[in-house]
This record gives sequence, structure tokens and C-alpha cells, in this order.
Amino acid sequence: MSVLFTLKQYVKMVIQNKYLPYIYQKACKKPVKKGKILFADAHHTELTGNMKPVYQKLKNGGYDIQLYCEDIQTMPVWRMIAFMKEFMQVYAQAEYVFINSYFLPVSSCRKRKETTVVQLWHSGGLMKKMGYDTTEDIPKYYKGNPTANYDLVTVSASCCEAVWEKALHLSQGTAKALGLARTDIYFDKEWNADNKCRFYQRYPEARNKKICVYAPSFEGNAAHPYNRGIESGILDIMKHLEKEWFFIIKVHPHMEKNYPMYHCDFSTEELFAVTDLLITDYSSVVYDYLIYQKSFLLYAPDLEEYKQQRGFYLEYESLPAPVITSSDALEAAMREQAWLPYASDLVKCYQEYMGACDGHATDKILKKLSLYS
Repeated sequence: MSVLFTLKQYVKMVIQNKYLPYIYQKACKKPVKKGKILFADAHHTELTGNMKPVYQKLKNGGYDIQLYCEDIQTMPVWRMIAFMKEFMQVYAQAEYVFINSYFLPVSSCRKRKETTVVQLWHSGGLMKKMGYDTTEDIPKYYKGNPTANYDLVTVSASCCEAVWEKALHLSQGTAKALGLARTDIYFDKEWNADNKCRFYQRYPEARNKKICVYAPSFEGNAAHPYNRGIESGILDIMKHLEKEWFFIIKVHPHMEKNYPMYHCDFSTEELFAVTDLLITDYSSVVYDYLIYQKSFLLYAPDLEEYKQQRGFYLEYESLPAPVITSSDALEAAMREQAWLPYASDLVKCYQEYMGACDGHATDKILKKLSLYS
């Protein structure tokens, strides 16, 4: 773990435990405003993921909605502090707050009971360990609770509820299998058809070829992401199989700055409709893709090391796909269509890990909160 990463954690602790609670308490002199809703994100400059469809449902419902979305990794410290200060002042009067990942200001104080914080966690299923279950997410020396004040955490299936509550130190019953709001669009036939049409307009050379999307996760943390799979020979495989396959590499958003040469105009989600084969490693994108009940490969050249360092919530080899640890074996698997024997298990896996994602997750979440568009 780098010195810079450790230093940033200590700065976060001071801000979270001292400065932000002071700002919040001052702002609590004013009452909570009924119908005031905040959407907050510290990793993106616009609404993304599960927050976007929830916002779309609520925006014309007569609510007082404010957005607080910034990528604080790119901000100077003084501007980051100003952003958090402004949020805390409004947070003290908000009735609802929606977040999509860790957002320290929300957890920095003892919030008012009249305020409901909803964590629309960005990933589905069960894969790599997270939260307090791994020091790559929350270091042992971190003082303060970065997951405090959550009243509701939405997850993709009932098997995720207890795991999320343990990993995020939540009270029993906080995590609810209401589904992931962003997956509703996957059930829209028009949306899928439009993505398919736009894809072939953008990449006419992909016609008459099978489409393979390689979407690796990132390792490390958001400030220092890396991935070993990209550097382990997959580019050679793409050249060897280019007559039959059209390849797209979609790196995790945290890694886009490190790998600008792999930029694609389409989001990973927009590619699902056209994808014939998904290759990933430890990314939860595989669970979203399961909704389409199409085949995938797990390419994890550092699997044994990853098991020791990070670990999983499930037996990695239990997923309905071949597990491959070398580039030679990956190429052979693609030539031999090694995923075919697993096809009959895709539906069962979807039902177990993504069963609450049924095209109506957004409505279920808003109904649970007694919020209506």
C-alpha cells in the first residue's frame, strides 16, 4: 500500500471525524424539508449507475432535488473540502439522500432521524470481498465508519443481504433484495435493438463476426488501479482470432486514464445486446450479463494470488463458465467453444444471484421508500 494512499486515508479521517460533523451540526438549526432529495457521488461528475433511473422517475414528481456529483480524485484539496462542506449544509435539511458507492460525508456524523439514506450499491451478485472484509477497501487503521447512517442498501438477490450487512457493518434488515435500478433497462427490447443498430453503424467491420467483449475488473484501489490480464497476452489472442471474432476491450472506469487506447464509445451495458461472449476476471459485470443468459469465460491469470490477497464470497469455480489462468488456454477455449457445457446452468445462476433484478427494481425501491414519481 503506497505512502500517498495512506496519507489520503489520514486526511479523510480528519475531515470525516472532525470538520464535517461540525458543519452538519451548525446546519441542523434549520428543520428538515419534506420532499428535499439529494443524489451524491464522489467518483463521477454526473449521475451514473443505479442513481440515474431513480432520478429519472422522481424528477417530475414535485420534489426538491439537488445533485452533488464530483470526481474528488481530480480536485484540489481546497475544492474537495468546499464540495463536502456545501453537501453537509444541505444534507442537514434533506429528507432523502441517494448514493451509489462509498460517500464519506453521509457517514461522517450522527444524522437526523428524519433523514433517510439509501445506498444503491453499484454492483450485483457476490464476487470479490469488499468493505470491512478486505483492507484494500477499508484499511484496519481507519478510524471512523465510512458506511454509517445507511437506512437501506439495495442488493440484487436475497443471498446478498447477509453478506452486505456483514461487509458494511450494517444492522440486520438494512440490506434488501429489491434489485438494481440500472438493470431495468436490460429488459427493454427497444433499447437493446437501438444499441445493436448503433453498434454496427459505428463498427461495420464487425458484421458477420462474433463479438467478444473483454471487461476486466481493477485491482488495488480507486486511486491506484491496475489489471494483470490486459498485459498477459490477450492482445496476441485478438490477432490470432480476428478473422472469426471482433474484439472490444472495456476497462473499468477507474482504469480509463491508464488505458486510453482501449476507449469505446459504448458503455459495457450497451454492448450486452450485441455480445456473443464476455470475458472477465473478478468483475461483477458478469452478473449483469447473466440477465441476458449468454455465455462467458473467466480469465484470471493471477487467480491463486488473488484468492490469498483479496478473496471471494463464493467458490469462484462454481460460476457457470470455464476458469482459465493462461493466455494459451484462453485461446484454446475460444477455438473449442469451451463455454457450451455450462449453458444450461446460466438461468439457475441468474436466479440465485440476480433474482430481484426483474425489470421493475426502480419501482420496488421507490415503493419501499413511499416515494412515487
